[in-house]
Amino acid sequence: MGVTTDQDERTAASPSARGRGRGRIALAVSVFGELLITAGLVLGLFVVYSLWWTNVIADRRADHQGDKVRDHWAAEKDSGPGALDTKDGIGFLHVPAMRNGEVLVEKGTSTSVLNDGVAGYYTDPVKATLPMTGRAGNFTLAAHRDGHGAKFHNIDKLKKGDPIVFETKDDWYVYKVFAILPETSKYNVKVLSAIPKEAGVKKPGHYITLTTCTPVYTSEYRYIVWGELVRVQKVDSERTPPKELG
Repeated sequence: MGVTTDQDERTAASPSARGRGRGRIALAVSVFGELLITAGLVLGLFVVYSLWWTNVIADRRADHQGDKVRDHWAAEKDSGPGALDTKDGIGFLHVPAMRNGEVLVEKGTSTSVLNDGVAGYYTDPVKATLPMTGRAGNFTLAAHRDGHGAKFHNIDKLKKGDPIVFETKDDWYVYKVFAILPETSKYNVKVLSAIPKEAGVKKPGHYITLTTCTPVYTSEYRYIVWGELVRVQKVDSERTPPKELG
């Protein structure tokens, strides 16, 4: 039996120590990798929730509210006209270029309103002029670009000359797009003015303004579309839509 020196013992022990060190590093890398995968899954689920599931929920709420508005109109048809009721909604926006069907319009532009998958008319900082009043002014509207129904997601598809139609109980208001501002500050309230000079107009008229966030999936700026009323068509017994929606 030979003699074992201290140097031999240290040499024999070194591979084992190195193995333990590599094992700890491998474990740390494995744990870190699993954490990254978990974080990715959580982020992915959040994106799905934000961009898909909120749309599903918002569309359901909007459909329910829209049905209530039409039921209310039908009841008024039998009982005669009454005061304007803005509780459930005042009408429906139809924009063929955006390919999103009808959009219920309600009072206000807070997230609690817009998150229900509707468009809202401004009450602050500049109050919208509702077309039903017959007064000159600007019918200013906002809706989400993504998530919560994303009713104005395709606002960038609108071109000059495209129709925008607002449906109420008694009338169809037909507007034509005449100006577009692809990007402006979210604090630019001049775009909501009764006479929207940033759209190039200088005199009172019957205008409509659509506003939403831009770029898509951010809220840094605002995308603006202006239209001007070209005619009002009375609603008939069949609620036949104007030719622009045919």
